[in-house]
Amino acid sequence: MLAAERGAAANTLAAYAADLSDFEVFCGGAPGRANAAAVADYVASLAATGSSARTQARRLSALRQFFLFMLREGNREDNPAADISTPKLPQSLPKFLSEAEVDALLKAASDHPGVQGVKATAGLEILYATGLRVSELLALPAAALSTDAQTLMIKGKGGRERIVPLSDVAKQAALNLRKVSPAKARYLFAGRAAGTAMTRQGFALLLKQVALKANIDPARLSPHVLRHSFASHLLARGADLRSLQKLLGHSDIATTQIYTHVLAERLEKLMQAHHPLARAPQAKTKRLERK
Repeated sequence: MLAAERGAAANTLAAYAADLSDFEVFCGGAPGRANAAAVADYVASLAATGSSARTQARRLSALRQFFLFMLREGNREDNPAADISTPKLPQSLPKFLSEAEVDALLKAASDHPGVQGVKATAGLEILYATGLRVSELLALPAAALSTDAQTLMIKGKGGRERIVPLSDVAKQAALNLRKVSPAKARYLFAGRAAGTAMTRQGFALLLKQVALKANIDPARLSPHVLRHSFASHLLARGADLRSLQKLLGHSDIATTQIYTHVLAERLEKLMQAHHPLARAPQAKTKRLERK
């Protein structure tokens, strides 16, 4: 159902399978017949064994979806996970790079030798120009970004399509990559085997190598950090949340609101720059002295 009706990605399917398998082991088999007490005990066991609140919440969500499916299919009369309290998630801000650090990465990628350097440059330029997920980037066909079109149609999570604008620099980087790719490559970011795409792990490793050359801690860099950087820098330069939601392909604007910390920083700078008292602390001091 997830694959055929919702168009879930392979990684999503694998994550659901892993979560349900873990619950099956806990139950000793037949997870579909578990009751609410079993689900509550399972979530409690996750906490007791040191699983993070995010992991607990994800696995509980997987169980809710699983039992809801069984309920709709007529295989159960209830959803035993529906009323289990979701663990409270800690508030976390997205990690992103500064604009100067992105410039350093692009410079390091251009200096990286051979095909890997061309591939790193194309990956960084496209990710930072579009905010694509790494799965969307690596799924780009070989002919992507090769026309004069100013936009690109992306098929994202759940099969949802969106249009993202393209930059001339990103298109040129893609063209340079095509020139050094195998003649029969199906994907823009070709893998080692003919007709396959580069793996997420392979691309992440390439980024780590570039980060070292740019004197950036590799632990701070990932494709998703570049996506966060794209979003944060756009907001910092005046973009609005609704536009950003469309560019990122978020189905719910609540997901996009994790970047509101950038808006808060921008408002603070706006106040400091334009409010008369903030701009003239010396004048305020003089007024107090006169009093």
